[in-house]
Amino acid sequence: MRLLIVEDEPDLATGLKAGLAHAGYAVDTALTGRAGLEKARTHSYDLVVLDLNLPDIDGLELCRLLLAEAGEPPPRILMLTARGSLADRVRGLDRGADDYLVKPFALAELLARTRVLLRRDLYSGGCVRRLGELEMDTAKGTVSHAGRPLSLTRKEFAVLRYLMTRPGHIVSAEDLLEHVWDEHANPFTETVRVTVGTLRRKVTVPDRPPLIETVIGRGYRLREDR
Repeated sequence: MRLLIVEDEPDLATGLKAGLAHAGYAVDTALTGRAGLEKARTHSYDLVVLDLNLPDIDGLELCRLLLAEAGEPPPRILMLTARGSLADRVRGLDRGADDYLVKPFALAELLARTRVLLRRDLYSGGCVRRLGELEMDTAKGTVSHAGRPLSLTRKEFAVLRYLMTRPGHIVSAEDLLEHVWDEHANPFTETVRVTVGTLRRKVTVPDRPPLIETVIGRGYRLREDR
């Protein structure tokens, strides 16, 4: 999952990025509303963590622009603000925000709210995702297949989580790069191929067909192993 943080306080933006990246998300940051809008026009984001009090564009207006210009599905919007009144929260939600977090807040709460918002885009409710014998707990960060616990890197976990939202569908390397890696990823490296290759070896059960298939010239497909 790829996230965008629009926050004009550099230290806070850096801290939020570190915490979310540690949780396995690909994270980009913008210190102004205009920079955030430009990045949203260039990349597809699953969630935007949006500060309401920006120096150049009002956060409510930026929320409206982000949703108006987004493709399908639009990103989830999690607003951050020092404005804690009921009227402020209602205005934010009325502009299309999905959730509202009042400063100061704990990183653990931000991570929990992020999981809840992104959970809505997955194929089933709850923190545990199942596809045949493949099971992922997004809250605990654990994966098992055919009863075997798997030891995955954060990037392998993120790739598998993305593939599990699209079982049976071909996902291109470009799509994975867009949604699982951040803006600093080099599109000309073999990072996607290498990561998918190691992930495939880890989830494959001996004497069974690979759970992740390579579709030559098109991308990768997670088999609906039922």
